[in-house]
Amino acid sequence: MSTDTLSSASGLAAVKDARTQQPVHELIATRWSPRAFSGREVTAEQIVALLEAARWAPSSYNEQPWRFIVARKSDKEDYAKLLGSLMELNQLWARQAPVLLLTLAKKTYTQTGAPNSYALHDAGIALGHLAVQATAMGLSLHIMGGFDRAAARQAFAIPDDYELGAAVAIGYAGAPDTLPERFQTAETAPRSRRPLAELVLAGQSGLGL
Repeated sequence: MSTDTLSSASGLAAVKDARTQQPVHELIATRWSPRAFSGREVTAEQIVALLEAARWAPSSYNEQPWRFIVARKSDKEDYAKLLGSLMELNQLWARQAPVLLLTLAKKTYTQTGAPNSYALHDAGIALGHLAVQATAMGLSLHIMGGFDRAAARQAFAIPDDYELGAAVAIGYAGAPDTLPERFQTAETAPRSRRPLAELVLAGQSGLGL
């Protein structure tokens, strides 16, 4: 069983391993969502590797409904548009991330035009793949629901057939003390999850939950 490990000394990124009920792969146990990002660049090759991991996610009928808008800090116009669509509270820390990303999900099947009720579900799996790949590469990401969907849709001329999923900040974790004070406590607080017994609604018999 892994335990929470916290490092919050000045100049160091926080390290927060999950306190799991059973051992899990270290890439799952060590993945977490910082708000503090360092100024270290994320290369184009690294971004492509993240997107490639997402590309190989499973999906209903292999539709692959996920799409991504990528904004690097060096792409000033796109970065400003995506940053500007975030809620003001998220802008306070996300502006330090070298890469911002927006996930989309195509709402209809390409071949038939029928509604795809699994589109956002499958886009979420793709983002999960991306998150695990990021952890393997020493990168961190913070997934956000706090953004103005209408503003993002207008800024990037996103067609109606695409549902907006989540905004994501990507980079190398930075020191908690580089954040505005209001975020520093959460940055070093232990991670927590609901117990499995609360999440498994049927079939608990014999699992010892």
